[in-house]
This record gives sequence, structure tokens and C-alpha cells, in this order.
Amino acid sequence: MGDAVSSLTVLGSCGAWPEPGRACAGFLLSHNGFRVVLDLGYGAASRLFAHCHDRLPDAVVVTHEHPDHCADVSALGRAWHYTGPPGARLPLHCTPGTVRRLEALEPRPHPTELFAVHDLGTPADVGPFRLTPYPLPHHQPNFGVRLTAPGLTVAYTGDTGPSPLLADLGRDADLVICDATLRTPPAEGEPRYLMTAAEAGQWAAKAGARRLLLTHFWPGTDRAAAAEEARAGFGGEVLVAEEDLTIAL
Repeated sequence: MGDAVSSLTVLGSCGAWPEPGRACAGFLLSHNGFRVVLDLGYGAASRLFAHCHDRLPDAVVVTHEHPDHCADVSALGRAWHYTGPPGARLPLHCTPGTVRRLEALEPRPHPTELFAVHDLGTPADVGPFRLTPYPLPHHQPNFGVRLTAPGLTVAYTGDTGPSPLLADLGRDADLVICDATLRTPPAEGEPRYLMTAAEAGQWAAKAGARRLLLTHFWPGTDRAAAAEEARAGFGGEVLVAEEDLTIAL
């Protein structure tokens, strides 16, 4: 067997709502032909279909129920209903609230008829990956996910405030995909549910990660400036999420 072929494609890089021509959170992780989607927010489905034109993905992970991370799972469900393998359900690892959101969007067929739903809070095997969840601070229950296969580790925070668990989530990872929503830190003492790019760099350094991909930018963010802020605290390679960017892993 030859070397593993792995890549990550950015489907959406925005937080809250998509900037013109962009989409909200979404990533396509491929490893030896297996494809897993990490989040699928506003506008991300059309890019997913462009990159999966030959067949639909093999599994979906949704970090939390905010619509900028899960709204377009409904579009994927429709595509699966009409074009997927007859009688099969697409594995979906998510929080319970995600299923309720999808049901509100489209109750028939019910999401549980389209998706084989798994509790994201429980470690699981997802194709060639071992998925390990990390509960991280956010406005809704949110799980960072660590996906490990032989020779490859990818970590994704979803949306999060600073947390000691970020060091474990990204420990020695080949790539950490990290929330960089805030342009400036909030006032001292405020609850922390999101991070700055500078904080993303600091936590990637504490984790000993090889590469850092900044994402979930608030619309209007100067992304080049955000990257420089992350580089101040992280000595590895800093990448900026851009729609349709594909990173070899």
C-alpha cells in the first residue's frame, strides 16, 4: 500500500453570517478516499457539492447547533435523500440540539431517517479516524474534535473561548483548525466564548501543533492582520482559511 493521501478543503471561513462570495463554517477532510465534513454552515453546501461531485461524503461532524455551523446540513440531507444509496443513512456526529434544528428546517423526511445520528460527546470511530471530543466553552454546547488516523492528526475547535483543554485537543497535531472570531479581546472579567487570532496562536503553541489554520472570521476582519497576530505567539506555519483552499496533509 502506498503513502496515505490526505487533504483538508475549506468550504466556509466566516462566522455569524457569510461575507459576499464566502460561506460560513465548513471543512472537508479526506483521507485515503474517506471524506468527512466538519460543520456545514450557511452557504457551505454548494462548495461541498463542487468538491464531492463524484459522490457525497461518508460522514458529517457538527460541533454545535448554531446555524452558521449546521444550517446547510439540511441541504446535504436533501441531496442524500434524492441521490444517496437507497436505504442507507449518512453518519452524523452532533449534539442533540443539532437534530432539533434540522427537524425544524425539514421534518419530512425526519433527519433521523436520513442520518445515522451519534452523540458527539462520545468518542467514536469515523471511517479511518478515531474521533475524540473535547467540551469547550461557547454559548451553546460545543465540542472540539480530534481526528486521528495512522500518521495523521487533525484538531478542530468549533467555536470556543480560551480553555486548558485546547492544549490537549491540539497536542502534536499536524493541523489545528482554530476559532479566530474576535478582533480584540473582550473586557476583563467577561465570560469567554470566542477567541482572538492571537489567542489561537498561543494555544497552538501550547499544544505543540505543526500548523495552524485560522477560521471563523467575523465579517469585515482583516485576515492578514489576524495571521500576523497569531504568528506572534506560534512558531509553526499559520494559514488563513479561504473558501476552496485545499491543504495537503
